[in-house]
Amino acid sequence: MKQYKYTINGNKYEVAIGDITDNIATLTVNGEEFKVEMEREAEPEKKKPVVRPAAASANSSEGGASAADNSVANKANALKAPLPGVITDILVEVGQEVSAGDNVIVLEAMKMANNLQAEKSGKVTAICVQVGQSVMEDEALVVIE
Repeated sequence: MKQYKYTINGNKYEVAIGDITDNIATLTVNGEEFKVEMEREAEPEKKKPVVRPAAASANSSEGGASAADNSVANKANALKAPLPGVITDILVEVGQEVSAGDNVIVLEAMKMANNLQAEKSGKVTAICVQVGQSVMEDEALVVIE
């Protein structure tokens, strides 16, 4: 049990914090007991994917591309998978104009859906994956030029 002493507007309060169950705390203020509901912790913010520089992607091999034109796509400009997962939705089409921050792919990883956003504005020139496809970290997903 933690105990605190407060003075608010000249009034003195002795506060003891008792049991905390789920989000309900038992407090004793100047000898009188209260049940207090606390706010639940906010879910942590999802990190935005970081597109690696072209030099880092030059070393990775992109074998098993899903579409025929993906072998000639400029993957240096591609949005890449920030972690291994499964593609659950593709929100853009080839030829579509996108703005920086637009959602383009939904990647399920560790049982969480992650909206991957365009890092820059441009035109989608290639989609390197299909819905249901498993991808590895740093694998090219969508090329935006």
